[in-house]
Amino acid sequence: MKLASQVCKSSLSVYFCYMTVTVNAIFETDFKPAKALAKVMNDRLLKAADELERVHLKSLSGRGFQSDDLVIYLSYTPKYKIRFRVVNDVPPDIEYFVAECCGRLGYLLWRANAIGVSRYGISL
Repeated sequence: MKLASQVCKSSLSVYFCYMTVTVNAIFETDFKPAKALAKVMNDRLLKAADELERVHLKSLSGRGFQSDDLVIYLSYTPKYKIRFRVVNDVPPDIEYFVAECCGRLGYLLWRANAIGVSRYGISL
C-alpha cells in the first residue's frame, strides 16, 4: 500500500523530496484465533493500516521531508490490541511523530527483537 511514489524534483535550484509512507498489516501472530475471529481481526487490521497510511500519516508524504521511506508494521498482541513498529531507519522526529499518532489511536509499541534476527544477531 504505497501512498505516493518517491519523487524528487529540482526546480529553480530548490530541491523538493517526497517521503514514501508504507503501512503493512502482519497477519501472523504468536497465537491462533478461531477462523471467524481471524477474518474479523484481519479485516480490522487492514482497515487500520490503510487509515494510518492515508489519513494520519498523510502529512509526512508532503514536501519538505527527506526522500526516505517510512515502513511501519501493524500486528496484534495476544490480548487483541493493535501494536506498531517502525522497521527502517528514519530520523528521530519522524519516529516520534509516528509514535504520537499511533499512541493517540490506542496502538501499542511493538517491543521485540528485529524481525528474523535472534538476540545474538544470528538469523533464524
